[in-house]
Amino acid sequence: MGVKKGLTLGLSCLLIIAIAGCGSNNGNSGNKNATGSNGAAPEATAVATDAPKELTKIKIALDWTPNTNHTGLYAAKDLGYYAEEGLDVEIVQPGAAGADTMVTSGEAAFGIGAQESLTLARLQGVPLVSIAAIIQHNTSGFAAPKDRNIKSPKDFEGKTYGGWGSPAEEAAMKAIMDPEGGDVKKVKLVNIGEADFFTAVKRDIDFAWIFYAWTGIEAELRGEPIDMLYLKDYAPQLDYYTPVLTTSEKEIADQPEIVKAFLKATSKGYQYAIDKPEEAAAILSKAVPDLDPKLVLASQKWLSPKYQDDAARWGEQKAEVWQNYADWMYGLKLLDKPLEVASTFTNDYLPTE
Repeated sequence: MGVKKGLTLGLSCLLIIAIAGCGSNNGNSGNKNATGSNGAAPEATAVATDAPKELTKIKIALDWTPNTNHTGLYAAKDLGYYAEEGLDVEIVQPGAAGADTMVTSGEAAFGIGAQESLTLARLQGVPLVSIAAIIQHNTSGFAAPKDRNIKSPKDFEGKTYGGWGSPAEEAAMKAIMDPEGGDVKKVKLVNIGEADFFTAVKRDIDFAWIFYAWTGIEAELRGEPIDMLYLKDYAPQLDYYTPVLTTSEKEIADQPEIVKAFLKATSKGYQYAIDKPEEAAAILSKAVPDLDPKLVLASQKWLSPKYQDDAARWGEQKAEVWQNYADWMYGLKLLDKPLEVASTFTNDYLPTE
């Protein structure tokens, strides 16, 4: 998926989240008889014949439409890992409210978020916590068709960038242009709205911000080669976690065993995707038949090694990654105050085995 929609959802929902605050916990994970938000029972999960007790129903809200960022969740569900931990997990799309709001309000016990939006949310007093990094390093960056001849950030000069109008875009562009001697003021910035990357670059822009694992791989499959400039390769402070698994402070306080059980099963799901990308891709394609199976398979093969990468275990988060990004944002006056990193993320619920 392109970063545009994911970040737009995260940023635009902050006001809604702040209003929701620690609202009533409708459909909280502690209620084993909970139904979906529309009153319908969540999709059943296969239960082992020797299951000792009724499964606890919980929801996880995605950040956008299903893609290979989410494969570990679908694998954990399909292979019975959640059931083994006593959970009946329903994977839902975020709708207009967004995953952060669903988690904060208690409509979903868990969600998919990103360090960028969570940083802003925490500074507004929103009680969201990151409990695992889905991908260890930032796989997003600025991409352009090969014929635009954008080989370094300095080449952005005189070109047209298509985005969604966030100050974070120009700030990120400046962060990778400055070390290369480029001037961000020489870039034309336009808002491309809902247009996808492939439509926009044929119409009125030269480059955009994408996740390579989805849009970049799709470009390969379409025979439309691109030049990709990864943010992390030019600015260490932009090697942040995106996406992340989130929950609320309330969920951690009230249901710590549910958080542990969910992460134990989810870790197994992502480990399966790391070890068996082809089989994992097949699980995702089966669960979401609208997806192009060729794109899913190619994306999965590219992304699977990057889930854990150089971390000691899948999901591990480092304080300096959160601190570096927040300090950069604060230095640009994009944050009103420094971030309290220690309360923003935790590794405490990841399995230790």
